[in-house]
Amino acid sequence: MKTNFPVTDNAATTNQLATHVEARLLARNQLFETFFAREAPRLAEACREMSERFLRGGRLLAFGRGPYATDAQHVSVEFVHPVIVGKRALPALDLSVLFRPWLEAILHPEDIVMGFGPPEGDSEVWAALQHAHQKGAMTFALPGVEGSYAVEAASEDPFMHQEMIEILYHTLWETVHVFFEHRELGHEVGASGFLYPFLGTEKQGTGNLVAEVASSILMKAHDDTKLREQVAREEAGQIASTALAIHERVRQGGKLILFGNGGSATDANDFAIDCVLPPHGYQSIPAVSLSLEPANITAVANDIGTDAIFLRQLIAQARPEDIAIAISTSGGSRNIIMALEEARKRNMLTVALLGYDGGEIKRKHLADFPVVVNCDYIPRIQEVQASIYHVIRESLQMLHQSALHQNAQNQGVHTRGQA
Repeated sequence: MKTNFPVTDNAATTNQLATHVEARLLARNQLFETFFAREAPRLAEACREMSERFLRGGRLLAFGRGPYATDAQHVSVEFVHPVIVGKRALPALDLSVLFRPWLEAILHPEDIVMGFGPPEGDSEVWAALQHAHQKGAMTFALPGVEGSYAVEAASEDPFMHQEMIEILYHTLWETVHVFFEHRELGHEVGASGFLYPFLGTEKQGTGNLVAEVASSILMKAHDDTKLREQVAREEAGQIASTALAIHERVRQGGKLILFGNGGSATDANDFAIDCVLPPHGYQSIPAVSLSLEPANITAVANDIGTDAIFLRQLIAQARPEDIAIAISTSGGSRNIIMALEEARKRNMLTVALLGYDGGEIKRKHLADFPVVVNCDYIPRIQEVQASIYHVIRESLQMLHQSALHQNAQNQGVHTRGQA
C-alpha cells in the first residue's frame, strides 16, 4: 500500500481512493471462494461433531489475543444469542482475558475449544488448544496445523485472514443447527428450512446430510461474494469519502469513538483495536470503543436503561473534533440513534455502517457518512461490514503516508527556496 494520493486535490483524491477501495473489496472474493470450496466438506463434518458435543452438554470456549479476542467475543454472542427466531441458545464463553488459567479451571472433555490468532499463528493460543485436546475437547485452531479442525491461513493479510475466519464461524453457527433439527436426531428442519435451501425434510443418513451441509456452506460463501461485489460497485465512493473525512478529523486531533450492539459491538471493538494496535508498518490512530466497557454499560443499563448505554459514555468521552462511528445491521437500534443524535449536537463527524436499507439512521440523516450493506440477513451484513471497516483502516494508513510524503515534498521546496 504505497500509493500516494494528491491530498491537496479532494476530488482527485476521492476518485483515486474510490478506485482503490473497490479493488480491495473485490480482491477478497476469489480468495474466500477458493478457501470455502476446499474447506466446506471438513466444516460440515466439524458441524456434525459440534452438534453431538452440544447435545452431550458441551460448551463452546473461545479465546484470542489483541484483535483476535474480538473473534472470540463474536462467536460467543452468536451461539448464546442467535439472531434467528426459534434457534436454541447454545452455551459459549469468551475466555480471552485470561484464557489458559480459565481453560484449566473449567474445561470438560465434551467441550469445544476455539482459538483465534494472526495469519502466522499464536504460540500461546496453540499451547492452550493442545492442553484442551489432551483433555478430550474438540479443538479449532484458527489458524494452526494441529487440532480437531485446523487450517493454515489462506492469506498473510491480517484483515483478509480475520474476515475469512469470521465467515467460517458464522457458517459453523448457521449449519450446526441443521444437525439438531435433522430427523436423525429426532427433529424436523421445519420452519428454518429457508436457511438451508439444499436440505429437504425426508429422513436421510447423516452422510448425505453432511454433503448437503457442505453445499449449503458453499452457497453462503457465494452469497457473501455477491454482496461484496454489490457494495464495491455501489458504495466505493462513499467509503472513500468516509475515509477522507475521518482522516481530516484525525489530523485535527480527533479520535474515533465506536459503538454497536451484539456482534456489531465486537466489530466496534475490532475496529478500535485495529486503530491503536494496527498491523506492522501502520501508524496508530486514537480510538475507543464504548462497547468495550462492561462496567459502564451495565451501570447505565441498570440505573437509566439500555437506550442510554452509549449516549451516557459519549457525553463523558466526546470532543467536537472526534468522530462517532456507529455499527448497526438494522439501522434502528434506539441506543445507537440516541448516541448519534448527541454526536450531531456536539458537531462531531458522524459515520454509520448499516445493513438493510439503512433504517431510521439513514432516513433521519443522523450520519454524515452512512455506508449501507443492502441486505436483510445479519451474518452476511456483518461479514461485508468487516471488509468495509478494514478497507477504511487501510485507506487511513494510505492517506497518512500520502500526507507525510506531501509534507516532505513541501519541506524540500521550502529548503531549496532558502538556499
